[in-house]
Amino acid sequence: MTDTGFARSLALADRLPDTLPPLSVDVDGTLTGPDRALDPRVLPVCASWPAPLVVATGKSMPYPVGLCEFFGREPLVIAENGGVVIVGPTETVRYEGDREAAQAVIDSYERQGHNTGWSGIDLVNRWRETEFAVSLDSPLDPLERLANEHGLTVVDTGYAYHVKSPTVSKATGLRTLGAELGLDPAAFAAIGDSENDAPAFEVVDSAVAVGNADDTARAAADHVTEQSYGAGFLDAVEWLCERTD
Repeated sequence: MTDTGFARSLALADRLPDTLPPLSVDVDGTLTGPDRALDPRVLPVCASWPAPLVVATGKSMPYPVGLCEFFGREPLVIAENGGVVIVGPTETVRYEGDREAAQAVIDSYERQGHNTGWSGIDLVNRWRETEFAVSLDSPLDPLERLANEHGLTVVDTGYAYHVKSPTVSKATGLRTLGAELGLDPAAFAAIGDSENDAPAFEVVDSAVAVGNADDTARAAADHVTEQSYGAGFLDAVEWLCERTD
C-alpha cells in the first residue's frame, strides 16, 4: 500500500455523495488483501458511507460485529452466509439454518477419516450458530455427498467450504435485514468476490465484483472492477459514485 493509495481512499471518503444507496459488502477478498488482512484503505470509506452499511460475510458473528465497531457504525450484519442476521437499530438477532444437521455432516465426515483442517481451538467454527466451515485443504467430494444426505449444501467461498442450509444465503439475510429497517433489498448496492455473494447480487440494484472475484460472482455482477481486493473495493465505490451522480 502506498501513501498515494491511502490519499485516494481519504479523498474518496470525503466526497461520497449523500445519494449513495445502502451498501452490503463482503469481507474476505473484498475488504482484505490476498493475505486476508484488512486493507486499511477501506476504513475511511466504510466509516463515512452516508447510508446503512451491512457487513455480509461467511465468517461467524463476532468478526463482522467487531468490524462494524471499528468502522464506528451500528452493527448491521449478515454472518454465516445469511444464517445470522443482526440489526443493531432494532436490537434484532435472527438465526436461520440447521446447525445440528451441519454438525451431523461433520461427525460423519470425521468418522470416514477426514478432518476439518483447522487447529485444535478452531476459531473458524467456535462461534458458529447455523453452519460449519471446512478447510479447502480437506476433500470436497465426501463432504458434498454427506451434506446432500442431510438436506444441506456446500458453498465454496474461496476461503473455506461452508456446510449450510440451501434455503439460507446472503440474499435471504438481506431480505430479513431490509424488512427490519423498512428497506427493499433492491434498493441496496452490493460488493463482493465469491459465489456466496451471487445470491445477493441478484436481488440488489447495483452489484459489483472485485477483480479477484470467481466466475459465479462475475457472472452475477453488473460491473467487475479492474483492480482486486481492497483496491477493487475502492474501484467499486468510485463506480457507484459515478452511477449516483
